[in-house]
Amino acid sequence: MTAPISRNRLLGSLKEAASWPGADRNTVVTLAIALVAARADAEGSRYFQDLSERNPADATAQALAGFFAVRAGHDVAPAITKLDKAATMDLGLPQYFRGLALAELLPGAGPSEAGHAAADTGRADQVIADLEFVLAVRDQFPVVLLRAAYQGLARAYLVLGRQQQAAEAVGRSGLGPAATDRPPMFTSFSLTARDGIRVSAPALLTPAPDVHVALSYDFGDFAFIQTSAGVVAIDAGVSPDRVRAAMADLGLTDQAPVSHLILTHAHLDHTGGTAALRGPDTEVIASAGFPAEAERLSHWNPPFRYLIGTGASPAFDVQPNRLISERTSVVVGGTEFVLIPLRGGETPDALMVHLPASGLLFTGDVMMPYLGVPFIAEGSPEGLLDTLRYIRELAPRQLIQGHTTLTETFTIEALTGLEPALTELHEFALAKIGETMTLPHILDVGYLPPVLRDHPAAVVPYLVIRDDFIARLYHQRTGYWQPDGQGLDPRSQEETAAALDLLAGEKADAFAYAAATLAGQGDLALALDILTPGLLAHPDSSELAELRQAVLVRLMEQSQLSDPFGFLVYAELAGAELSPVR
Repeated sequence: MTAPISRNRLLGSLKEAASWPGADRNTVVTLAIALVAARADAEGSRYFQDLSERNPADATAQALAGFFAVRAGHDVAPAITKLDKAATMDLGLPQYFRGLALAELLPGAGPSEAGHAAADTGRADQVIADLEFVLAVRDQFPVVLLRAAYQGLARAYLVLGRQQQAAEAVGRSGLGPAATDRPPMFTSFSLTARDGIRVSAPALLTPAPDVHVALSYDFGDFAFIQTSAGVVAIDAGVSPDRVRAAMADLGLTDQAPVSHLILTHAHLDHTGGTAALRGPDTEVIASAGFPAEAERLSHWNPPFRYLIGTGASPAFDVQPNRLISERTSVVVGGTEFVLIPLRGGETPDALMVHLPASGLLFTGDVMMPYLGVPFIAEGSPEGLLDTLRYIRELAPRQLIQGHTTLTETFTIEALTGLEPALTELHEFALAKIGETMTLPHILDVGYLPPVLRDHPAAVVPYLVIRDDFIARLYHQRTGYWQPDGQGLDPRSQEETAAALDLLAGEKADAFAYAAATLAGQGDLALALDILTPGLLAHPDSSELAELRQAVLVRLMEQSQLSDPFGFLVYAELAGAELSPVR
């Protein structure tokens, strides 16, 4: 395959960081997922074979060397031996990756082929043993790994003729009937036109007595703190129905309305469900910057239907009755809530909530990796750095973020290395902007601050945020005319399509050839850039339409781990839905 034109920055950085001594296991597994999403199995086989030879006692490296060797078709028998050895060294990830690897070796398991699978019975039995073990201890595994486990199970069940169990596994995967025929899907994200996007499966977290967090009942998370004077809620999700569902599961329905509702900022995914919580005596508390931010957002309509879903009925006009302009202590039923207004990384009206007795800090979206919603101009890299410094000095025990994946990724342990790493990134990016380097070239440096070597737990959080941090800083420090001429004379997509059609000799085949070539070598975004004008010039081309659909699905795969907004945009363009993992 021809080398891609564009650099896969995330993959390159993960490969470098995973090779450092003492690399965090999360970094290694994230690299493996990124390699699968990039369809780079041969590259993964070479990389992990080398890593396993340098780290013979590392069971995860051994298992991944076998996993990718199987996927790439490299010396399958020795690869299985390596997988078996890894499984004797440790429990957990070796069984997971052995199960997925062996599932890849099973024959195509459609109903007509199940009768030919007798020779694969032993292999299918091992897949089931491994992956049922994983699901039995699923709380010990990142939720992003579970969808693929159900895929592998479904295939093994089909090979053994266990149709009902196969159907159940397919249903739990959320992938639909084609689950057993598609590449492994590693994501906790789900999105449907009705429910909008969720970053994980709904769950309840109790990080301290009388503190309950509703995770992924809605796009935004929200919490309830029980006190002797009533329930205090922190945030309200998008829709009242989803808030009520969480309260019912927590047994709090008879305690609504709540005595206090604290809003961490004015975004719809944190305020839309207010009606489920607010009564005539409820005190609604927000930052002093909340009204101005709410007014600004009132002139903006969400551009994507998958963002909140058609089943939501959000409140768009939320009026707090208490505004906080400085650090303030509020005591409710003997429980102290310390309210901390700051600008944060996402919006200027951020309000953090600290519970000193339990050491919990509710941060809202101050660490949102996009540094603001990607669709509008907001967010502040400097605000993020100020907030990280504040949190370090406050030294809470645990961070509860405004979205499940943020809580899982941006932990208090990770912040020790993340703050200095992002401080170095800020200095690096400003220097390159000062040299009039263009944004794509700054991003392509793939900057990894040396400080990360001493803080392996900060590597993945840093990489999740790096490119958006640079992009937000760049757009805030440059104008709408760029040094390379971009922006001087904007043209519509239709105009660009007409010009490219001349280059293509007014033939759809030329667009199709270029797009297929680009997609085949991994340049998916460039392929989409060819297909979009190609379809504008040739709207009746079924070949271009099918290519576009395939490219969008693969772009979804590449966004599946840590980019929910990118996942949402590509899914909506493709008209694709993905049910939650059950």
